[in-house]
Amino acid sequence: MKKVLTLVALMALGACSGQQANNTAEPVNVSSLGKSEITEVRAADAMPTYPKRGASIERGFVHQPPLIPHKADYSVTIKKNGCMTCHSPAKAKRMKATEIHASHLLADSKLDNKFFNCTQCHVPQAENKQKLVENNFSNQ
Repeated sequence: MKKVLTLVALMALGACSGQQANNTAEPVNVSSLGKSEITEVRAADAMPTYPKRGASIERGFVHQPPLIPHKADYSVTIKKNGCMTCHSPAKAKRMKATEIHASHLLADSKLDNKFFNCTQCHVPQAENKQKLVENNFSNQ
């Protein structure tokens, strides 16, 4: 019985050995946001510039997570959050930074681990970046 099962398994493997039906498909044309050919060479984007230190960015709608008015390349892991260096309740006033919202903290004023990944909701907003797509959003 084992020999028969082994023979059947080997036959199945032989059928899947890279021999495929001769199906010819039409090429797919993929369009990206940049609408550029891969072989095109274009100039690099300008280095991002951010608002002056201490200037917050106006929110576009109610309950929008605040935008980050500076680069956000700090180390953020489940064990250590670089954003808390300036934005924790204990340090925010001294650093002249926006304090983390109370909803992100536990009763002992430590960061609730559900909110350890700040850039999941809060994103840096450079002033000079070109919009990728047209946006006519209005909060009115």
